[in-house]
Amino acid sequence: MGKHVFKLPDIGEGVVEGEVVQWHVAVGDAVSEDDPIVDVMTDKATVTIPSPVSGVVSSLSGGIGEMIAVGSSLVEFDSDQAGAPPIKQDPVAETEAGPIVPPTPEPTPSLEPVPAPPTHAPAPTPSAPSSKVLASPAIRRRAREAGVDLVQIRGSGPGGRIRHADLDSFIAADGAVSGAAPSAYSTKRTETTAVKVVGLRRKISEQMTLSKSRIPHFSYFEEVDVTELEALRQALNTTRDETQPKLTYLSFIMLALSKIMPDHPECNAHFDDVGEIVNRHAGVHIGVATQTERGLYVPVVKHVEAMDVWQAAAELQRVAGAARDGTASLDDLTGSTFTITSLGRDGGLGATPIINHPEVAILGVHKAREMPVVRSGQIVVRRIMNLSSAFDHRVVDGADGASLIQHLRKLLEHPALIFM
Repeated sequence: MGKHVFKLPDIGEGVVEGEVVQWHVAVGDAVSEDDPIVDVMTDKATVTIPSPVSGVVSSLSGGIGEMIAVGSSLVEFDSDQAGAPPIKQDPVAETEAGPIVPPTPEPTPSLEPVPAPPTHAPAPTPSAPSSKVLASPAIRRRAREAGVDLVQIRGSGPGGRIRHADLDSFIAADGAVSGAAPSAYSTKRTETTAVKVVGLRRKISEQMTLSKSRIPHFSYFEEVDVTELEALRQALNTTRDETQPKLTYLSFIMLALSKIMPDHPECNAHFDDVGEIVNRHAGVHIGVATQTERGLYVPVVKHVEAMDVWQAAAELQRVAGAARDGTASLDDLTGSTFTITSLGRDGGLGATPIINHPEVAILGVHKAREMPVVRSGQIVVRRIMNLSSAFDHRVVDGADGASLIQHLRKLLEHPALIFM
């Protein structure tokens, strides 16, 4: 046996350092070649780095949230450099390690994630190392409070990562440790939990700070009567074939925006505030803010102007699904010229969305609901959707922002115009 020093490799794309997001091993752990050892986040992606050798971990460099330069020592192993056969781990540990998670590029500023159906593994032996469990701090905290040993759960996420849905299903199946005391309403809660802002959450923080501190936002709100749009959506969904995705409001909104953007070029743009240049884009590349278990991503549907409603819906389904399951490519998550943030089932009457820098506009879509309204002097029930928008006041005047939303409203209230 000898010492093997593993240095942070060159991940490519001009990356010179990476942030330690999560360790999958601890000092003293026996690992096999290709076992995941650490998650490292760069400006481009989050990468799970595998072990280059089989051996025992003797030291680790860098705590969670610390930056490690490319070429610096990352892990030291006690390893047979002559190439001894890999160390055999117990079956549960091998299962928990799972496949390597593919690189996941980063976003800026919701469609609810749809987790894959969970399955449950047999109860592990007491010797199964808990360090092999892939789960977020939030899930680990929930498991502790519920008296659940995460080693007993088979994760449905990338690399066997345990999702909230996996934990929910396990608890629903009476998997919690017997004797775990339920919380009493009369019990005072005095604990304080310190959560370090690292990884994706830190990237989101940095991007939001950049957007809010450098962009003078102005907001604009409007109600839209989507009664006719809802009738069209329902009719198309009842006649679709097996190869066509189910249509949501977002598909029609994306098409409507792509149709009207040539009349509002100042809103489909990027502002280089350093070079003082506004780059107006002919192509309409719409980012859709998507909530995932790892945080907020903005997958992009590109060239919506060249799509029909079914193509737009299918591509939205593809990129949003890839963002949720961690398989989205860098191309899937970059290049947006305008962003939509959908609050979906959370509804709400209004919001003040933050622009996705360096874009100059963002649209917030709220839940459609039946409301009493006055039409031709009569009170009738109509389906109403609220829109919240924000614009970069340096390059988009108030009248121009309002004009875009009113034009969009016209198409959504008379959906035949979207296709004419």
